[in-house]
Amino acid sequence: MSQAVLDQLKERFGEAVLETHNRFGNETAIIKRESVLAIMKFLKDECGFEMLLDLCGVDHLPETPRLEVVYHLKSMSRGYRVRIKVRIPEDDPVVDSIVSIWKGANWYERECWEFYGIKFQGHPDLRTLLLYPEFQGHPLRKDYPHKKRQPRIPLLKPETR
Repeated sequence: MSQAVLDQLKERFGEAVLETHNRFGNETAIIKRESVLAIMKFLKDECGFEMLLDLCGVDHLPETPRLEVVYHLKSMSRGYRVRIKVRIPEDDPVVDSIVSIWKGANWYERECWEFYGIKFQGHPDLRTLLLYPEFQGHPLRKDYPHKKRQPRIPLLKPETR
């Protein structure tokens, strides 16, 4: 059961683990952002979480801290799943990249940066993934104006059929 993993996290990292809970079968740990790399490396190397299933951003406006990164991990060998959450303040939206631990985090982190404005420190190629480079703002933030007009960009070459 993944509860044993949460207990190991609390024992090993102490105050870096802010909270743990198990709601609806989802074992979750909320950790300090300064400890992301150390905790993720521990989860992969010592707890057997070989797979990063998902990484996503969340905007909790009007709460403080406003932003959050959520990591979903899976241990194929043990059948465990665990969710790790990191709260990030709006005025300093930076967290360490985990691409060095799971290569598959590359596109997830780029998408999270593009849509929420959360920067992943140490990411090898943090550039736009789905939006064009001239796009202004972060469209999945709750304060993004839904009627905002983006700058138009010229076509690179005319379309022909």
